[in-house]
Amino acid sequence: MAHTSMKQIRGSFEQSLAEAEQATWVPAPIARPEKAEGGRAFELVSEYEPAGDQPQAITELTAGVETGERDQVLLGVTGSGKTYTVAQVIQRTQKPTLVLAPNKTLAAQLYGEMKSFFPNNAVEYFVSYYDYYQPEAYVPRTDTYIEKEAHINQQIDRMRHAATRSLLERRDV
Repeated sequence: MAHTSMKQIRGSFEQSLAEAEQATWVPAPIARPEKAEGGRAFELVSEYEPAGDQPQAITELTAGVETGERDQVLLGVTGSGKTYTVAQVIQRTQKPTLVLAPNKTLAAQLYGEMKSFFPNNAVEYFVSYYDYYQPEAYVPRTDTYIEKEAHINQQIDRMRHAATRSLLERRDV
């Protein structure tokens, strides 16, 4: 009897697995508590005005966001105002935005610029809190085990918690 039950379980599992592989996975909506803040418009504060190619880029990127375009690229040389252009798009579309950066240096620079462009809105910083991280390792040739070593930056850890808290409490995130 136990043998038959295992066959039935295995068959049911394999059938479910086959169905799951064919279906497109869509995450279930997450029930979120009502946010404490009543909502706040994204208000760009800057002494600059769009110039050069920026007005056209802002218009095209905004249109892409509003029509649901999934992938857009903004190209520009260093110092050409790409961050300002994106800030303009954020203000025009009034959509919370996640900015990704390839390293901590650029992440810090973008955080500072966005914080200055949106001083009345939530602009948060979320990066790895390790100043230094060496994972554990084993070197078979010498039979050596190297323990993991890490140094956590407490200020960055606090900023990570603030970012997480803003996601739950603020409407402009």
